[in-house]
Amino acid sequence: MGIEWLKPAVVLGSLVYALIGVIVFWLSFLVIDKLTPYDLWGEIVERRNMALAIVVAAMCLGISIIVAAAIH
Repeated sequence: MGIEWLKPAVVLGSLVYALIGVIVFWLSFLVIDKLTPYDLWGEIVERRNMALAIVVAAMCLGISIIVAAAIH
């Protein structure tokens, strides 16, 4: 196996794919936030809505898995 994974092209490719994944995740979260009838951040942080926080966390995990599978 050696140090093949330390080549600049491999490291740059990994960084680019990670950046693309984060951007796609963030955009999908913003779309879902706009589709919901209330402010997710205000409900979770200000009103401390634990049930909504769990649903949003599950949604984030699902989106992350889909993005990772698409990139992989």
